[in-house]
Amino acid sequence: MKYWLLKSEPETWSWEMQKKKGASGEPWSGVRNHTAKLNLMAMKKGDLGFFYHSGDEKAVVGIVEVIGEFRPDPTDEKGIFGLVDVKAVKDVPRPVTLAEVKATPALAKMSLVTSFRLSVQPVTPAEWKLVCKLGELRV
Repeated sequence: MKYWLLKSEPETWSWEMQKKKGASGEPWSGVRNHTAKLNLMAMKKGDLGFFYHSGDEKAVVGIVEVIGEFRPDPTDEKGIFGLVDVKAVKDVPRPVTLAEVKATPALAKMSLVTSFRLSVQPVTPAEWKLVCKLGELRV
């Protein structure tokens, strides 16, 4: 299993909206960055990801599971990019802010810190455990 971080503007697609989709989940579409595309292509069913609110909030607020692997994104008119399907798994009891991640020395190399503009990012197992601990999640 691999771990990921998926960013979304809460005004466009929020954690609450994701949760309302239930077990059927929702396509993670609209990605238009080649590095993020490669990350989507690497995702497998059962992988887990942090749901991250960008914009003003800048915090990890939930956990999603990949339930459908990479396929073409119908919102991409050029047919270059793709999507995966994800479903909400659980809330993060205490949202973990970007400021908190940046202030944690063990997370200094996390993609969220080093590649902060990237919308779909890999997360190492050690980073996953630490962010879950900061968010008061049991792993």
